[in-house]
Amino acid sequence: MSPDTVFEQHTHLFDARGVARRFRHSAIFGAIGALRSGETMRFVNDHDPLPLIAQLRERLGEHLTVTYRQRDADAVVIDFGIVGLPED
Repeated sequence: MSPDTVFEQHTHLFDARGVARRFRHSAIFGAIGALRSGETMRFVNDHDPLPLIAQLRERLGEHLTVTYRQRDADAVVIDFGIVGLPED
């Protein structure tokens, strides 16, 4: 799957490959923290971020959904969804 695919409504692209490694986790936490219930962040990376996923699950629990769209050695695409949060 190409990361420049036409997106579904309420899906926002975050391409981590363009973010300096030392800023990635902070930027990702900020981006996911800005999502509202029912929104998704399509995350593109050059490796499978298993420690990051564990941290996000610890922070968000049942409100986080993780759906792999592509899982290759050189490219990983994951949809991080937010569900069940109260409306602002």
